This record gives sequence, C-alpha cells and structure tokens, in this order.
Amino acid sequence: RKLTKPELGHLEKAGAVPMRHLQEFRLEKVEGFEPGQRLVLEEVFKEGDLVDVSGNSIGKGFQGGIKRHNFRRGPMTHGSKSHRALGSIGAGTTPGHVYKGKKMPGRMGGTKTKIRKLKIVKIDNELRVVLIKGAVPGKPGNLLRITPAKIVGKNIPKN
Repeated sequence: RKLTKPELGHLEKAGAVPMRHLQEFRLEKVEGFEPGQRLVLEEVFKEGDLVDVSGNSIGKGFQGGIKRHNFRRGPMTHGSKSHRALGSIGAGTTPGHVYKGKKMPGRMGGTKTKIRKLKIVKIDNELRVVLIKGAVPGKPGNLLRITPAKIVGKNIPKN
C-alpha cells in the first residue's frame, strides 16, 4: 500500500509481486534469467566466495569534533576553558571565511557504507541465511545488499 503507482506498474509489467525493496544488480550475462524469477542463493554465491556488503551504518546523531573526526581535546587544567571545543577553524582577515570541507561537529553515521572483500562461510537455503565472516554495516535486522566482490585491477594484463 505504500508503493507509488509507477512502482506498482513497473512490478506488474515484470510479473512480480509488490515488494518493499527493489534493487537492480548488474550481471555479466543475462542468459538464464527471466523477469519475476526467484533466485536460489547457492546458484548466485558459493561458500568461500568474496563479497561486498553495503548498507546503512548505525546513526549516532549530532556529535562533536572529538568523536566525529578523532580530534584531540584541549588542556584540562591551568585555567583552560576549551576542553572539548573545536579550537581555531581558520585564518583571520585573509581569507576572511572558513574553507569548504572543514571538519566540524555535525551528524555522524546513518550513511551508506560498503565493506569490501568479506568471505561467505556458509549458505543455508532452508533458513535463508548467509553466514559472512566479518563486520557488516548497521544494526541487527538492517537491509544489506550482498554483491560479488569487485576486485580492482582484476582484468589488467600483466607485462
């Protein structure tokens, strides 16, 4: 009921049931695939394969410079009043403004993150579970997109 009319029309044309999440994955070959076909995990991935896992990282809200960018704190004694404050953010009259991209306090986390080259330990089709060795982004129950690992420089010929 929360899908838009264009999304419903797109799924209806493909002969697929309305679903909450729709994602396009690029393939090297499309032979053997049909619209609306259910994928079996063991056909796509094997145990021991390297995969990239992407998802939303855990949101931490508004954070200061120390937590967000690993800045050091100021002196705690001798009359200092800037313990966790940011400090100087730029020069004075020249240039007369703060440079773009300056690391400052702000919203932290809750962004799309990709963890690369994780190994598949086990695939269980009965429970519909994929066991992956390593940390994946987000909280338990988070939607993850698992794709074959993109190995950089894989097709470069060796001289």
